[in-house]
Amino acid sequence: MPKSKTKSKREASSSDSDSGPEDRGPAKKKPAPSKPAESKSGKGDEEPSWSLGNKKFVKVSEFKGTVYVSIREYYEKNGEMLPTKKGITLNAANYRELKSVLSEVDEALAKF
Repeated sequence: MPKSKTKSKREASSSDSDSGPEDRGPAKKKPAPSKPAESKSGKGDEEPSWSLGNKKFVKVSEFKGTVYVSIREYYEKNGEMLPTKKGITLNAANYRELKSVLSEVDEALAKF
């Protein structure tokens, strides 16, 4: 009997919210109002991040030479803020595309 050519749920589903480069590698420094967690690069560098309130943060990081923007919810454990799977990580091109449609999103929000 031939093997099925259908992909498993895990192979067929790809979600930015379940994987990403959180807390890895150095990134360009910008002043940031709050930091959810330090970099795990071992260099003590902190990545730029901004609080959105309610333990949600926007963070810029670099992983394997690619820069990412992560919008993610964090939780506190033993006094340290750690990322959850709830969120999304965008590469620079996806982030620029998001920025290009924000005015349309604002218009749609105004209708509610």
